[in-house]
Amino acid sequence: MTANTSLTRELWASISGIYERILEHPFLTGLLDGTLPEESFRFYIVQDTLYLREYARVHSIAAARAASSAHMLCFNRIASDLVHAEQTIHADFFREWGLAPEEIEATPLAPTNVAYTTYMLSVAHGGTFAESVGAVLPCAWIYLEVGKELSRAGSPRPLYQRWLDMYGGEEYESLVGTVLDVADELEPGLGPRERARVAEHFVVCSRYEWMFWDMGLRREAWPV
Repeated sequence: MTANTSLTRELWASISGIYERILEHPFLTGLLDGTLPEESFRFYIVQDTLYLREYARVHSIAAARAASSAHMLCFNRIASDLVHAEQTIHADFFREWGLAPEEIEATPLAPTNVAYTTYMLSVAHGGTFAESVGAVLPCAWIYLEVGKELSRAGSPRPLYQRWLDMYGGEEYESLVGTVLDVADELEPGLGPRERARVAEHFVVCSRYEWMFWDMGLRREAWPV
């Protein structure tokens, strides 16, 4: 995916070091060589399902702040797609593991999951629409780039390859392109201070992406 404006180019350049660290993370290298413990992958998928629900909520809240009807409809549509994805994309994994919906619902969010989703929700509630775009974009964009890069390399474990193919596919690339288009359209109206806040949220949430995979690898639990 190529960034089309100076804003999106700058945003991606600002996380080049973070993205390199993400690709080197043992969770992702373990997906590639098949050594990632399935317990860690299962923990991650459950937490990701819970995350997607809050991520959809962020899009809905942000939609209400959009000045453009087109942007409002776009983010509401993404929120709806995310809820649908949460209900369907991981369903095959859960069936294979024998996990019932009630078990997923009863699972508490891990500390990193709480911190990440709370951060995005605070931006959506207290920031501008553009700031919300800066906060939600890392998850979508980084997953696309990771999915494309890793799915080409392939995993010896079919379970992990299915996950890689899902995020490296054309359908997901189209969804990410939609959010990038919104960022492109917002750029001309951004003043220096708002642009700086968008960039700050983009970097913070990119760091949370690394932390989310680290959380999955460690099967992070509350200490008390």
